[in-house]
Amino acid sequence: MKKRILWTGVLISAIALIVFSFISAELYYKRSLRYTEDDLKMYMERFDSSLTVNGLTEEYARALSDELFGARITFLNENGDLICDTVDEDAESRADRPEVREAMREGEGFDARQSSTLRIDYSYYCRQFQGGAYYVRIAIPTQSLMDVYLSSFPVVFTFLLLDLAGCVLVTYLFTSFILKPVEVLVMDAARGKRIKADCPELETLANLMNRMNDDAKLQMERIAEEKELVVKAQQSKNDFIANITHEMNTPLTSIKGFAELLAAGALTGEAAQRAAQTVLHQSERLTNLVASIINYNEIDSDDLPTYEVNASKVALELLETLAPAIQERHITLYTHIDEDVLLESRQERVTEIFGNLIRNAIRYNRDGGTLTVALTRTEFSVEDTGIGIAKENLERIFDRFFTVDKSHSGKGGGFGLGLSVVRKLCRKAGWWISVESEVGKGSKFTVTFTR
Repeated sequence: MKKRILWTGVLISAIALIVFSFISAELYYKRSLRYTEDDLKMYMERFDSSLTVNGLTEEYARALSDELFGARITFLNENGDLICDTVDEDAESRADRPEVREAMREGEGFDARQSSTLRIDYSYYCRQFQGGAYYVRIAIPTQSLMDVYLSSFPVVFTFLLLDLAGCVLVTYLFTSFILKPVEVLVMDAARGKRIKADCPELETLANLMNRMNDDAKLQMERIAEEKELVVKAQQSKNDFIANITHEMNTPLTSIKGFAELLAAGALTGEAAQRAAQTVLHQSERLTNLVASIINYNEIDSDDLPTYEVNASKVALELLETLAPAIQERHITLYTHIDEDVLLESRQERVTEIFGNLIRNAIRYNRDGGTLTVALTRTEFSVEDTGIGIAKENLERIFDRFFTVDKSHSGKGGGFGLGLSVVRKLCRKAGWWISVESEVGKGSKFTVTFTR
């Protein structure tokens, strides 16, 4: 008897709840359509009705769409053919659309349906302008009636579960039987355990608690990762400052020492002139260091647009400019440069990448050695027969202020920033730089153009 009462009560209340939900959903949908239509009419007031057909450009459509929070804008000619559409570029005529047909007859039209081209539900509002010379249609994504039904389903399902629980409570009066599983779930959740509901009614709560526990663990992991990144960033900053201090210390010490001697009158004649030349040279070196640091730090904030650069022309011009330095070292130059290799970058970026690699190959080469420069549409490479790089240093050569031969540090503007700048520029362009080297035999640097 108790079971019969229980299931009768559950069935009657469930049917009533489902019917009520469908009716409420349909009423809500119809009311939301009325509100949407009113909103679209207000949107249409933002359109410049003084425009002629020639003024209905795609640029204006996109500007109007941005002003209307991303609404879809469609311009149609007098026959309902597409002029432009901010979302759908299909040239198919829209004259058969219900809202367009209604606008042709009545001056304005509204419809809510799924787009036949985009398969997205939209609410459309179309209005006629200048006596039918053209039509403007504004659309925003909307829910279909089926979407409203489906979105209400979890709520309905939840209420059905609650209804069942209520009937059980009224029928059996076993409140402790219902509350005990909940208490177990809460205690397990507090201990961070994986919760599994013992009854269907509590499965949703168990899943929610499991998700909350998972989210909490994920947040803790993210906090730990962010903390580690902060520590690394601080360490990198400290290393950077230490390196700058070290590089600046030598020229500053030299400048200070000779300046004190000159000020005290301890140097005269040729010695004073040599001291002045040393102060000038070290000042230039210090200026070059500051300029290199500024250039390195400005790469990240450089957001100027890119364009096609003739990399072949850049490479040939650099080799022509550096020809005296190559001849001075009696280096034999081999080139394999394809014609008209175009890269999406900027002239100064390509010049800096190519120039740094070629100058390094000259600087660290041996007298009478060879230099090979190759450029194809997929990569740029520079190979020398110089001092080479030890295996343990291959991972460090792209670090700031690192130089393979400390005796070259600061000469010709080199402070160990060149390769670091090259790697930074390559990463910004989406390219990849690699190196192959053997001590005493030479090195080969390759830039692969992955874009």
